Amino acid sequence: MKAIVLDLDGTLTNDAKEITPRTLNVLLAAQAKGLRVILASGRPTYGISALAEQLQIGRYGGYVLAFNGGRVIEWGSEPRVIFDQTLDPALVPPLYQAAKDAGCEILTYQGEGIAATCVRDKYVLHEAFINKMPVTLYDDFVHQVQYPINKCLIVGDPKRLIPLEQSLASAYDGRLSVYRSAAFFLECVPPGIDKAASLSRLIENLGIGREELIAVGDGYNDLSMIRFAGLGVAMANAAREVQDAADYITWSNQEDGVAHVVEKFYLKRNS
Repeated sequence: MKAIVLDLDGTLTNDAKEITPRTLNVLLAAQAKGLRVILASGRPTYGISALAEQLQIGRYGGYVLAFNGGRVIEWGSEPRVIFDQTLDPALVPPLYQAAKDAGCEILTYQGEGIAATCVRDKYVLHEAFINKMPVTLYDDFVHQVQYPINKCLIVGDPKRLIPLEQSLASAYDGRLSVYRSAAFFLECVPPGIDKAASLSRLIENLGIGREELIAVGDGYNDLSMIRFAGLGVAMANAAREVQDAADYITWSNQEDGVAHVVEKFYLKRNS
């Protein structure tokens, strides 16, 4: 194996959104032996940067896939964007209206902060906690947003998001990709954007075959990369559908599941 792609929340990080010492040390050791680390998340770039620095992926030729692959960044002392696809701004007004009609909130990312239609909503606050980003109220969301943006995130009760996901996917087929990264998070991104599509572009440029790639995740938005990789791994805390798609099920994110995968399939075979 030449590279490992890691989802962040529920995979690389524990429930406190931290990389444990064991997982950190294992990944540093694997990178020193030549394993390239790629971080792939629905988070914005700013929400990934601290973890990328902690893992020192820039030192070892690592990459970041932000916004579910909507932006691909070669990480280094001066990170370089090598792919960037933004959301059609004409879609923001209907997405905003659909969210409000469903009793949900909508947010996007502006610089190092989150712009949201409510600053007290528990799901908005959870997204702020995950990314360590402040939230600003945009009470005129559609007109206050500064474009371009890579995605909108609709947040709310899972029972409301399921029919909303179906209706948006049908109404904007070919213009928008929608899928849940968590039961209460509905990702709204440009068409064709997902982690596997961006990985395919990246590894072709790197000269790595998909059979040389390990992909580890826990969410529905990880399904495509788990199916794409030579070794697709699901966390023990992953949804059943994600586990069913995987070649291997590792320990949970509370039990250093990523460290277990790296030790079993890379370090022991390259010792």
